[in-house]
Amino acid sequence: MSETMRDGSAVPTSDPDSRHEPSGTRHRPVLHFLRHFAEMTVAMVLGMLLFGPVWEVIAAGLGRSAALGRPDVDALVMATNMTLGMSIWMRHRGHRWGPVAGMGAAMYVPFLLFLPAYWLGAVSGDVLLMAGHVLMLPAMLLAMLLRRTEYTRHHRTTGAATGSPGRDAAPSDAGTTGRTSRRIVAMLKHRWPTWLALVMTIDAWVDPVVLDPWTLLVLPIGYLVIGTVRRQLGNPWMLALQLGGLAGYLGLAVVAVNASDDVARYLVGAGWLAHSVWDLAHHRANKVVPRGYSEWCAVLDAVLGISMIFLL
Repeated sequence: MSETMRDGSAVPTSDPDSRHEPSGTRHRPVLHFLRHFAEMTVAMVLGMLLFGPVWEVIAAGLGRSAALGRPDVDALVMATNMTLGMSIWMRHRGHRWGPVAGMGAAMYVPFLLFLPAYWLGAVSGDVLLMAGHVLMLPAMLLAMLLRRTEYTRHHRTTGAATGSPGRDAAPSDAGTTGRTSRRIVAMLKHRWPTWLALVMTIDAWVDPVVLDPWTLLVLPIGYLVIGTVRRQLGNPWMLALQLGGLAGYLGLAVVAVNASDDVARYLVGAGWLAHSVWDLAHHRANKVVPRGYSEWCAVLDAVLGISMIFLL
């Protein structure tokens, strides 16, 4: 395009739309692509961390814990966990089921390529797992390149507070599934202390142990230290309450140390279980410690107490 000057000469001008185009727009598709890749990699790792312990609990309940130690089973379980994590996140971000299935295939195919060789004894279990993990990221990249337009544009989450589909969501299938994925993601975000505590205590369900009685003192001392740092113990009554809790747990630990093994197990387990009630009370009152800490502590204390009293 050009503009005519007073002397009749023509001066070239840029396209009118390009004048309104922000600088760096040409690089945005690449940035969106890389961001999608990074997001799904993180979701893949979180899927392994969150769903891995679930398999352990199920296998232990069925008496099949040894099966998870087999390389072929381990490979398929990991692929499933990673696919679940990525699928939840992709649906939350507004992706259609086609791209979701493609990324799921990228999790399974690298392992499936080597499983026949493993079953025939041509490769070891270590080679199977290593090759699957090494090929997984290139497989993800290939799946994204095959649907390049899907990953070079911005995706909003599937709907807002009104529950309507997002701009990039397919109207035919983003309604119910979009709302479901939002609820799942919101639950995971909102209750992260609970999930963290459950992951940290997975061994307590599978292989419970009796903790040393003196570990009981960690519970009240933790509240005193955190409360002091947060300046939450200025109220004399609150300080007296926390010191009373310390004195009570000190007495319980002394009794447990001098009791028989069976009695000590019940005392220590009861102490941890009772502290979960203490945590819940502080969580509701939002006092002394952050609510996230009290929620995490309540779940952790309850699991440890129950495992010592009922599972041993």
